[in-house]
Amino acid sequence: MTETALPKPIPVTVLTGYLGAGKTTLLNRILTDNHGKKYAVIVNEFGEIGIDNDLIVESDEEIYEMNNGCICCTVRGDLIRVVEGLMRRPGRFDAIIVETTGLADPVPVAQTFFMDDDVRQKTELDAVVALVDAKHLPLRLKDSREAEDQIAFADVVLINKTDLVSPEELARIEATVRVINPSARIHRTTRSEIDLTKVLNQGAFNLERALENDPHFLDHDAPDHVCGPECGHDHHHDHDHDHAHHHHDHDHEHHHHDHGVSPIHDVTVQSISLRGGEMNPDRFFPWIQKITQTDGPNILRLKGIIAFAGDDERYVVQGVHMIVEGDHQRAWKDGEKRESRLVFIGRDLDREKIERTFKACEAQTN
Repeated sequence: MTETALPKPIPVTVLTGYLGAGKTTLLNRILTDNHGKKYAVIVNEFGEIGIDNDLIVESDEEIYEMNNGCICCTVRGDLIRVVEGLMRRPGRFDAIIVETTGLADPVPVAQTFFMDDDVRQKTELDAVVALVDAKHLPLRLKDSREAEDQIAFADVVLINKTDLVSPEELARIEATVRVINPSARIHRTTRSEIDLTKVLNQGAFNLERALENDPHFLDHDAPDHVCGPECGHDHHHDHDHDHAHHHHDHDHEHHHHDHGVSPIHDVTVQSISLRGGEMNPDRFFPWIQKITQTDGPNILRLKGIIAFAGDDERYVVQGVHMIVEGDHQRAWKDGEKRESRLVFIGRDLDREKIERTFKACEAQTN
């Protein structure tokens, strides 16, 4: 294949998390750790005066500051220009770290690495890492949709400042993170202190690579899947609430939840885990295109492994909002159950419709 002749893509780690969660502390740990790698850092400040850049320790790393607002649609072009500028300096660094402002939605950042062909060819989104302030998460979920989106979209979640809460509070926080994002890798930290091999070079955004590293990545009921102490392992979370803008009107007395309910009830994100048999590709592909076109704005992430009838290879699919991509990963192994699994994480999703129409995509067996 001609692709082998291309230079290896530069891995990109996106650090997200609400204001005060510990992003800059983690970034400083990365910049000062003796890991032998060189990082280019893109820091995004909200407001005209950059403060975060002044908080970053002196280092040999190259730091680029973008201070014309949150990284979102309005500055996606700026991010592309910075990354393209970095790409013209091969050999100067091993990886890129993007630290978003605490008010930022990480989705547009990730989309940048999908949508621009040149950036996509030269870089690879390695992982979205979200930091959570254990002490203040309950309040953040009440007053900020962004804090919830950051958790929902992350591949790796660091529950930080664990020294400021009791073990019971920490268990509730971890259970809440699990409800918002059942497939994230969760680590508990104090002062953002963590073995950096658990944060960097994860390949976690690349579902194909994540499955190679952990074959049970999507199996939340697998024996080696590590959940929080209160994890219900079913992870169904369904709220029939009307969320207009950022106002949350919850009438919890009228809802009955069996599994995966947040101990902190101010969450609006739900995850829908689908499981089925072999799929008919002529039905599945039009179905997923229609779902993402009609519900795309409400879909934060989707990811899954699909078994197609008559196809000897597993098909891995993942998406962000309306962008969906898929490819064959590897051959099904002898004795491996050929089933399809798909996880949607988003808001205001019609669980019954998605489950029913997904089931209708199954290949007919005689």
